[in-house]
Amino acid sequence: MIWHRISSFILANRVALVAVILLGTVFMGYQASRVKLSYEIAKILPVTDPEFQRYEAFKSRFGQDGSVMVLSIETDSMYQLGFFNDWYALSRKIKNIEGIKDVVSNASLYNVVRDDSAHTFRVRPLVPRALTTQADVDSLRKQITSLPFYRGLVQDSTAAATGRGAHLMAVTFDQKVVNTKNRITLVRQVEAVADSFGTRHKLSVHMSGMPYIRTEFTAKVSSEMGLFMGLAFLVTALILFYFFRSLTVVLTALAVVGVGVIWATGYIVLLGYDITLLTGLIPPLIIVIGVPNAIFLLNRYHEELNRGRDQSKALRIAVEKVGETTFFANITTSIGFFVFYFTGSPLLLQFGLVSALGIMTTYVVSLVLIPIMFSYLVAPSPKQRGHMDRRQVNRFLSWVDHLAHTRRTAIYVFIVIVTAISVIGALRINAIGYVVDDLPKNDPIYTDLKFIESRFKGVMPFEVSIDTKRAGRVLTPQTMTKIRLLEREFSKYGEFTRPLSLVEAVKFFYQSYRGGDPKYYALPGALELSQLASYAPQLKGSEGQFKAYLDSTRRYTRVSFQMPDVGTVRTTELLNTLQPKADSIFNIDRETGKRVAPDEQYDVHVTGNSVVFTKGNDYLLKNLAESTVLAILLVSVILVILLRDVRLSLIAILPSVVPLIVTAGIMGFCGIHLKPSTILIFSIAFGISSDGTIYFITKYRDELRHSKMPLARAVSETIRYTGLSMFYTAMILFAGFAIFTASTFQGTVALGILVSITLLMGMASNLILLPAFLLTVDKRRSRASVSAGQQNSAG
Repeated sequence: MIWHRISSFILANRVALVAVILLGTVFMGYQASRVKLSYEIAKILPVTDPEFQRYEAFKSRFGQDGSVMVLSIETDSMYQLGFFNDWYALSRKIKNIEGIKDVVSNASLYNVVRDDSAHTFRVRPLVPRALTTQADVDSLRKQITSLPFYRGLVQDSTAAATGRGAHLMAVTFDQKVVNTKNRITLVRQVEAVADSFGTRHKLSVHMSGMPYIRTEFTAKVSSEMGLFMGLAFLVTALILFYFFRSLTVVLTALAVVGVGVIWATGYIVLLGYDITLLTGLIPPLIIVIGVPNAIFLLNRYHEELNRGRDQSKALRIAVEKVGETTFFANITTSIGFFVFYFTGSPLLLQFGLVSALGIMTTYVVSLVLIPIMFSYLVAPSPKQRGHMDRRQVNRFLSWVDHLAHTRRTAIYVFIVIVTAISVIGALRINAIGYVVDDLPKNDPIYTDLKFIESRFKGVMPFEVSIDTKRAGRVLTPQTMTKIRLLEREFSKYGEFTRPLSLVEAVKFFYQSYRGGDPKYYALPGALELSQLASYAPQLKGSEGQFKAYLDSTRRYTRVSFQMPDVGTVRTTELLNTLQPKADSIFNIDRETGKRVAPDEQYDVHVTGNSVVFTKGNDYLLKNLAESTVLAILLVSVILVILLRDVRLSLIAILPSVVPLIVTAGIMGFCGIHLKPSTILIFSIAFGISSDGTIYFITKYRDELRHSKMPLARAVSETIRYTGLSMFYTAMILFAGFAIFTASTFQGTVALGILVSITLLMGMASNLILLPAFLLTVDKRRSRASVSAGQQNSAG
């Protein structure tokens, strides 16, 4: 038998195997020391997805759309000389930080002045230096009010009218640093000078924008990774010590899973990945999932010693019997993670692949090191093996055995009622995600974002990318008119800020061209547009002011909006409404109502950070649902291999599926949304809870095959011996996943709570429902056999 040979090989080659694992761990430890945090936006969509490709093309042409950090204050002192000059000094300090490209506030605005002598426009700062008199400040406020281009951009409507209200400072990061580690340093420098300003004036400085949000998320991921590692080791150590009352067992088990953590972290580096919100969860997951291997091996080792085996024989049998069981159990757990590989999403692909590799590596390390380490130790005394006869646990298992044998109908009725109620709850689940909904409502990131949304609508980028199909076509009257119509259409939706586009820039220049009167902030006719262009070489695309909105060939342009974090459902509604309208504005003849000729058409696509996030969220919901189904199918195949009985295998899978339905019901009744962070629960929980099914089935099969006992007794013996390890394991897993409730990310908290509950239900289901199914199937088969025998006798 293969497992007999494996157990003999391990114990016969102890030194060599330890040396191999030690050398491998040293190598992987070196790799793990080079692990880095990810500073890029999480890549959810596959690289082959058209939406992802459009967004990448947009960024390569115009730069990262999420590169602006915003600061906002609410005050009635803005247009007082001393305060304004401090605000001006703040903008200068931030602008002088290396890596900051630009700062826009009411202290750093520009006006355009027509210069007829040079036949050009002069771009001049409204505040070239600190102001010296209150009259200068009052004059500036009037100037800003007379420039509609800045309306709603640097101050809200209340502040524009009275000076009392919210004011905003937009800080643009250099594209070269926005996706690197240097972004953290920049954000911290901006924070420091902004907080200093707020402290000096006893004001709250609200900060938001994608660079800030991403930096704070990264910082939280980094700190929580260490927190979860510490909690995982602490919790598992305490529970192991409570169960086994042996410091040796605790240290051995933790040393083994520690090796698994090193290998898993090393895989992240070897595969070219970085630490993300998901891969940061892998090390504590390895600890929690790896410890049950030690529990099963040690419990079987102690069980064999209690049967009178010598130490060597007991270890050999433990490896032989438990090795097979835990092999299939770890395979099912790995499947729960590895199915994410098939989503095609880089974020989940990395998480699934590294988790699966880490779990199987930890299994191999446990199978090899635990028997070797205990072979060098003195065999535990009968007192140290006393945990095998815990009265409370054994009473519980006896009660479970009694239920399975005598109350099967009641069990089935209870399961049907609970499942029906859970299905009703599951139907109430809403699938919706927000950029910052993983944060608690009192988190400064969340509260600052909501403050800025309430005053300036939002900071989430929403872009329209326009390909005119021909060089130079952007600045034609036809295209400018279409862009203006597009902006008018968007203005009907209250979610959007005023746009930033070439049309707005042309209107700004035209106002100056006509003497600065605000009523001329409008798009000029074709003739005046041509005259305006002769004054404005900047509109040729070669000047820095318009590089972000016009490429050098003047074929491509963009219209930029900001919006609140309204959630994926509302964003999808906006996309489904505005994309057809944008296409209609640019490609449908308004007079005939027909599509224009192909050579006159435009490619117009709504894109940007908000769009990609929404598309990614929808993609994950669809593919992760498929992944859960795939996990169930693959585990079913493993059960068929183990039982060699298709019908019995399908029955055996039900105890692991029922907890998932109950968990879905809990989510529905508790108002927990279905989103990427919570849909992970189902595949992970199913993969782990099906371990219990594997543990039970392999022990049950072993009792039938080798002990030749009746099925009813085989079920009782399996409950008695495997039930103890399953109980210990369930407690470890429950407490291990519960540590994630310490997270500041609500999705991670939900993951911890729901997986913990699901695994506890999975243990109960595998200890009560599964044996009840086995006994019912046996009873029906016995009746069928007796009936067939009677028919043969009658014949």
